[in-house]
Amino acid sequence: MSNPLIHSRDAFAARHPEQRAILGGRDWGYLDVGKGPVLVLIPGTLGRGDIFWNQIEALSGRLRIVAVSYPDSGGVVDWAQDLLALFGRLGIGRATVLGSSLGGYLAQQIAGIAPERVEALVAANTLHSAEGIKDRPPYSLDLMAAPIGDLRAGFGAGMEIWRKAHPDQSDLVDLLLQEAGGRILEPELRARLDALKTAQELPPMGLPGDRIFTVEADDDPLIPPQMRAAVRARLRPAVAYRYLHGGHFPYIARPALYTAMLEQIMGLSGTGHDWGAGPERSA
Repeated sequence: MSNPLIHSRDAFAARHPEQRAILGGRDWGYLDVGKGPVLVLIPGTLGRGDIFWNQIEALSGRLRIVAVSYPDSGGVVDWAQDLLALFGRLGIGRATVLGSSLGGYLAQQIAGIAPERVEALVAANTLHSAEGIKDRPPYSLDLMAAPIGDLRAGFGAGMEIWRKAHPDQSDLVDLLLQEAGGRILEPELRARLDALKTAQELPPMGLPGDRIFTVEADDDPLIPPQMRAAVRARLRPAVAYRYLHGGHFPYIARPALYTAMLEQIMGLSGTGHDWGAGPERSA
């Protein structure tokens, strides 16, 4: 049976094939779509840059969107320098940077070391510290030597639990299983996991709070409530966006709402849901 999410993502990918850039000796993929104020999108462990296809399609008529795919080596500190180099290569002076999950940790690293290059930070479904993560599976494994089948099976087991609890998101689970199952190449998947396992503590935040936004979901199975609170406590955001449901991937599970959130953050005219005003906005 056809999966409409995979079909839509694949159609987008066919129209927008990844470009390649060697940065710091590492081979990055990226999309560069549209014109206007720049929004940089950094995915989590399970997704290439086109995992944000819904938002790129909806907003690239009003924004220039650069979405990246991780290389197969390096870590968070290296990658922050690489992406700043990408800014230079693409002629980007300042950009709003949204990172989700692992990408949110990387986005915080970028904002910490180069706040002058960051118009605004959007830390989405992410963590404030990697302390202790090396002791939890799959990070407790030897990520460079463990059988890739074991690593992929770990993702699969977690996603099948999510499918059972949320049968309406079965198509999303299949899309993510495809990412984990090989669309993200083996060395790239290992590097993503290892980057979080070996991540250093984040540098002090150099951005003022009025240029910081956080995003979280009440039913995110990977970012527990105490971690969400810790992210907000660390970043002191101007606005904390809260999805009452949407899991770890609200940009796919609730794409129109996510697009409306980005319209508000980027100062665009709203075309969908009105998130309202105030320091915490939920939907």
